[in-house]
Amino acid sequence: MTGTDPQRHPIVTESDVVRVRRVRQVVRALAVAAKLSLVDQTKMVTAASELARNTLVYGGGGEMMIDIVDNGRRHGVRAVFTDTGPGIPDLGLALTEGWTSGSGLGLGLTGSRRLVDEFTIDSSPGVGTTVRVVKWSR
Repeated sequence: MTGTDPQRHPIVTESDVVRVRRVRQVVRALAVAAKLSLVDQTKMVTAASELARNTLVYGGGGEMMIDIVDNGRRHGVRAVFTDTGPGIPDLGLALTEGWTSGSGLGLGLTGSRRLVDEFTIDSSPGVGTTVRVVKWSR
């Protein structure tokens, strides 16, 4: 198995939040194709759901790009959430364990980070935020 072409999924309106169910289905389908265990599928789907909601609620909308990746040893699922919203003014605080803005699924960025194998975030005030996550097969 080699990597797949990224699929783009807009997250720009409240109806797209309803579509998070669809996002969850897309993530799960790719996780199955990458041969992630049921537990790891659930972790990736949960993280993606939280990040999709954050993209809309805090970033004002954006998109998710998702694909299957291969590092030569194993397969995984990569999801990248991008918005051009206000950015995160205090990234350190947002990544502090236990910190919450008071909305969402209660996982926040730190919860999503715990659920995946790779987590990177780039955010600049006034520019937007990009979060990249990968979950690898075991």
